[in-house]
Amino acid sequence: MTQRILIAGAGIAGLCTAIALIQRGFHVTICEQAETLRETGAGVQISPNGTRVLASLGVLDALRDLAVEPTAKTIRLWNSGETWSLFDLGAMSVAEYGFPYLMVHRGDLHTTLANAVKQLDPDAIRQGAGVVEVENCTDGVTVSLSSGERVSGDILIGADGIHSGVRSALFGAGPAHFTGCMAWRGVIPSSRLPSHIRRDVGTNWVGPGRHVVTYPLRRGELFNFVGVVERSGWETESWMAKGTREECAADFAGWHPDVHVLIDNIDVHYRWALMSRPPMERWSAGRVVLVGDACHPMLPFMAQGAVMAIEDSITLARALAASRDDHETAFANYEAERVARANRCVVAAERNREIFHNERLMDAEDANQYVSAQWNEAKVRERYNWLFEYDAVGKG
Repeated sequence: MTQRILIAGAGIAGLCTAIALIQRGFHVTICEQAETLRETGAGVQISPNGTRVLASLGVLDALRDLAVEPTAKTIRLWNSGETWSLFDLGAMSVAEYGFPYLMVHRGDLHTTLANAVKQLDPDAIRQGAGVVEVENCTDGVTVSLSSGERVSGDILIGADGIHSGVRSALFGAGPAHFTGCMAWRGVIPSSRLPSHIRRDVGTNWVGPGRHVVTYPLRRGELFNFVGVVERSGWETESWMAKGTREECAADFAGWHPDVHVLIDNIDVHYRWALMSRPPMERWSAGRVVLVGDACHPMLPFMAQGAVMAIEDSITLARALAASRDDHETAFANYEAERVARANRCVVAAERNREIFHNERLMDAEDANQYVSAQWNEAKVRERYNWLFEYDAVGKG
């Protein structure tokens, strides 16, 4: 019987999976390499398909108190600032999908999830104990940890992110390719910004060869900035590499003054290379299975990376609970539900890069026609509705 479960990684995927499993009566040990729990990064968007799962995990109310529930998302043209509606959110999201669309600081989400795990089992998370070696046997799995310990369980869940050592142990490292895109990110105190910028609205600025995404965080106290630029020859994948204000501003030369107000008010301009790996058709082998970025890393152009991991968590926990005596069946059922959907999202995110960065956005008149064609109501529903309406909680 599957009862003792090891999880590699205490990020969003690992913590959500742990909560879902503990709720279903499993004993969980999370092996986390960091000495202290903290989530780097800035903002994360959680669409209704994700908040539905967070509600089932019992953390939505706490997170809602820390987040922003935006009224809408908009498209703005890179140079003129002309604005089009992408879709309405707020009450409209709850009315149509039953759950809110939230914009939240990644650290707030991580802390909320970690606190929920600790409330369920104060001893579930081991810090300074990353998985460095995996013994995947027929009767169980044993991991060697960076702390020098060896821990055994019935199965191991690899939730250790895009650089997953568990994935490497199962399937080999796999190639990682530079996508040709580099991203700038930063967080700005909203008090520094003019009122017309700091509204409770998410904005996608689109332009030839680059785009910018902005939205409020932490009850509106902060504002998130992500700017993606196509370029070659720079492949630092770290989230913590620092650039300068001047470099960031130069990458958006000629863009609307609102974009430069945001850039000028960022304290630290972080930058990282966006990498991709080929979609995987199998996420498990023996007694080991993957969740989140470990098996389906994706470009951040659909705002679904964290949400796909959240969906994975409830689906895997449900599959294991339904087949406690047969982990192979559980893994197969999990993959049957998740692989095609997650990989579709990977492809959709790559397609959005082409849409956001199209050269037709250079010419004002052609840009109007292009935006009307790409972001009309029918196109937007086709692009997003299959994501937002999905019910990972009620499946099965």
